[in-house]
Amino acid sequence: MICVTGAGGTLGSEVLVQLQAAGAPLRAAFHSDDKADAARARGMDAVAIDYADPDTLRDAFTGCDSLFLLGHNAIDQTELEIAAVDQARAAGVRRIVKQSVLGAQDEAYSLALVHRPIEQAIEASGMAWTFLRPNSFMQNVMTFMSPTIRAESAFYSASADARISHVDVRDIAAVAVRALTDAAHEGKAYTLTGPDALTYDELATLLTQATGRTILHVDLPPNELRYGLVDMGMPDEIADRLLDLERYFRSGAAARVTDDIRTVTGRAPRTFANYASECATLLG
Repeated sequence: MICVTGAGGTLGSEVLVQLQAAGAPLRAAFHSDDKADAARARGMDAVAIDYADPDTLRDAFTGCDSLFLLGHNAIDQTELEIAAVDQARAAGVRRIVKQSVLGAQDEAYSLALVHRPIEQAIEASGMAWTFLRPNSFMQNVMTFMSPTIRAESAFYSASADARISHVDVRDIAAVAVRALTDAAHEGKAYTLTGPDALTYDELATLLTQATGRTILHVDLPPNELRYGLVDMGMPDEIADRLLDLERYFRSGAAARVTDDIRTVTGRAPRTFANYASECATLLG
């Protein structure tokens, strides 16, 4: 059986969909009692977990031989996920596929410093492992940018003219499913990108073409973006992580394009132009 954590999120929910389509036995682990209850009502093997409560993790992982590990963006994410690794090993899990971040191995920015110690704990655990290191999600347009796109026909960043090879979560999920179901991917780390490295101005142009109305990218000084994030209620440390991610983008490190998705799945990764067309009506 495969346990999927973060099952209610953008990526975890897609991993569930693709595993179900593949007919794989699975258990969905949600961070919400309500989501777990709703999934059980649909006939799914579903549980609620709290990364700060080892008992919930042990119960979720017991009986599973593979684990998709996707933590939530918490200040103490490193410690929480390492605790989950410990509980997975104790429960008899044999394989972990971890959702990590682009460039985790280089530890060159805050999110990499969050995730690399978790990867190292998995490497030292004795369990088989695969690390997924994706670039920024295309779906972040809908998750984070759609409110201002709808209200102002604009979205904001502090990335300047950085090129970023945004990747579709459906392609990440396809790699995850193969890693969870095929031992050939054990001991490998995949850098997952889209086929093109685009600036946010170029993304705005593609969204304009898809929606038929002018959408602009507004580049802000980092301190102004940070003020806006904190003003919306984001904790200071999480805001600082996101600002450091923007710095990492501006360094050019996120412009890399790899062939890992095609290598694993046999299909080319989706383009942002296609994604923009799919979500155009939702941005109206």
